[in-house]
Amino acid sequence: MSSSLYWQEVLISLRRIIRATDMQSKRIMKTCGLTIPQVMVLRAINILGDVTVKRISDDVSLSQATVTTILNRLEDRQLVERVRSVKDRRIVNARLTNTGEQTLASAPPLLHEEFISRFGNLDDVEKVRILSSLQQVATMMDAGSLDAAPLLDIAAPAKDILSEVSNEPLQTDSAIAKATT
Repeated sequence: MSSSLYWQEVLISLRRIIRATDMQSKRIMKTCGLTIPQVMVLRAINILGDVTVKRISDDVSLSQATVTTILNRLEDRQLVERVRSVKDRRIVNARLTNTGEQTLASAPPLLHEEFISRFGNLDDVEKVRILSSLQQVATMMDAGSLDAAPLLDIAAPAKDILSEVSNEPLQTDSAIAKATT
């Protein structure tokens, strides 16, 4: 392949990823009326039971402020309710309602779940190679310093996906060295 065509193939691959996430977002919205971050929050509550915003935030890799906003929307739709802890009345937990459980049951599998399964089957050297390549692409697109959540949803508002900007350098070379030794 001519070196001038490599960049075109890279951009085509990026577009395919963007298209896949966009199509999945639309499919989930059409199926159950939720965004991917909303499904993630509902699933976390379903798995963790009565749970604080902090625990949900840690589980889904979104800021507490973002999770609170998502919970407000889910509560408006009567999919979750907030309840005070029996042990400590200062603590407020989120809990799925029956409607929330039914809605969650209708949600299709998320794209990143299949990716995680396939990625997990790769050997460590291949995982590090892919990570390094994607970090380089993100840097080339001036997106290397954005701290994005590990879920795939380009249709959600940016504030639901992006958190604070990080000034830490990428550690790809050291990660490659560790994986290959």
